[in-house]
Amino acid sequence: MAVEVATTVAKGARSMDPRQRLIVALDVSTAAAARKIIAAVGDSAHAYKVGMQLYTAEGPAVVRELVGSGRRVFLDLKYHDIPNTVGAAVREAAQLGVSMLTVHASGGGKMLRAAVEAAHAVNPDALVLAVTVLTSLDDVELGKIGLRGGVLEQVLRLTALAHSNGCQGIVASALEAAALREEFGHDFTIVTPGVRLAGSGPHDQARVVTPAEAIAAGASHIVVGRPITEAADPAAEARAILGQMG
Repeated sequence: MAVEVATTVAKGARSMDPRQRLIVALDVSTAAAARKIIAAVGDSAHAYKVGMQLYTAEGPAVVRELVGSGRRVFLDLKYHDIPNTVGAAVREAAQLGVSMLTVHASGGGKMLRAAVEAAHAVNPDALVLAVTVLTSLDDVELGKIGLRGGVLEQVLRLTALAHSNGCQGIVASALEAAALREEFGHDFTIVTPGVRLAGSGPHDQARVVTPAEAIAAGASHIVVGRPITEAADPAAEARAILGQMG
């Protein structure tokens, strides 16, 4: 598959409706809880993340429900296995109609290419995003697991690997987004978790930024969970974040 696909996908991101750029994380254990969040957020967001917690509890049915309701789904299962296994899993994910899905960049070039080819054989519009360095990790933690260099060096290294093997974007902290834009240009999707409103706590994240900082740094999309889902008024909180993204 032509790697050139990776350089064309994100061109529309900067003109995208902010409600598509904001991804609300459904980090809950039941479909009922997810529906409650979606109802509370209302029209303030159109894209939702289904991660390991909700998917393990409810399975693909919750993804089908979201896609069927017209919402965009970011399936964040971070596949990481041998190429054949990941390709088969990604094929199934793409058949669910998700807009984005994640694989670990550290799975290697053959695995990344298998994921891209599998996704596009089913749904050419599905974005395969490579996870670089988890936002819960910092330079010290990377050293403990034996990785040379700091976070930025590792993110740039893994992004180059993902880019060269056809991935249309990556997942990284906005703290690395500016360097990624400088190195890889603007025609590349960058999804940034670890986003918090000014004054809110980092929870279990080590590298966090505000929505405004993330967008200014070059993020295509931001993922926000607890600041919205645990707010007294989730729709108002989402609107406040959208205002900061502008």
